[in-house]
Amino acid sequence: MIKLIALDLDGTTLNREGKLSERNRRALETAADKGVSIVIATGRPLCALPQEIMDFEPVRYVLTSNGARIADLQEGKSLYENCLQPHSVEAAVKLLEPTKYVLETFVKGVAYIEGWYYRQVEKTRKSFRTVDYILKTRHPKDDFYHFMLEHSSSIENINVNFEDVSEKPEMKEKLEMLPDVTITSSFDHNLEIGGKTTSKAEALRQMCRLLEIEPSEMMAAGDSPNDIAMLRAAGLAVAVGNAKPELKEIADFIAPVCYEDGVAVAVEKFVL
Repeated sequence: MIKLIALDLDGTTLNREGKLSERNRRALETAADKGVSIVIATGRPLCALPQEIMDFEPVRYVLTSNGARIADLQEGKSLYENCLQPHSVEAAVKLLEPTKYVLETFVKGVAYIEGWYYRQVEKTRKSFRTVDYILKTRHPKDDFYHFMLEHSSSIENINVNFEDVSEKPEMKEKLEMLPDVTITSSFDHNLEIGGKTTSKAEALRQMCRLLEIEPSEMMAAGDSPNDIAMLRAAGLAVAVGNAKPELKEIADFIAPVCYEDGVAVAVEKFVL
């Protein structure tokens, strides 16, 4: 009996256009009508959630920034925070300040990016990432490292973005040496620094307590390394067909790819 469905967004629930397909929408609405809780579990900060997800009636709870925050959309408030510790932020600043990577940080649900890069993207309309997504969801900040230190007690996540992904493995080793952090990734070009116990899995354990649901009664679906802990914590682990190999290895079911309604197929099969 599945009582909670935990869903990653990008590359999982949303299609290649970043939209919720009609079949996925119908399947989730039908599951919600049966009393199943639909919970979004994403690496995005709250400010970057698509409006159609914010307006999607079956979704009341969202886990953002890889589980650093749980928000109740119905009540308009945060229920849980699991941020980086100030000493971890200070160590990250010391390590990253001499580098050339594009940095972002999420503070209280808002995404900030280095000002020089935001202006460059705004002027050239060029980036190794989606230009419109950057301009719509990121807030430019100059003196970025000073800003992080000023907000060191309320940072949900620090994203390190690599234009050249060949540089990512070496930096990952260095980041893993930082004190009291978790390092993960949600797409090929980034590494994400979270708190020592921050994960979608830990936030979902909090959700299960809130909703009085056992983890064995939870289905989770994802596609990227930041979904691994969540899939391991769930009673039923679903990887979409476009998921990374390490997710498929631990999945109980491999659904079709995200742009062929993989989430709907899994919900129809195991819930409906």
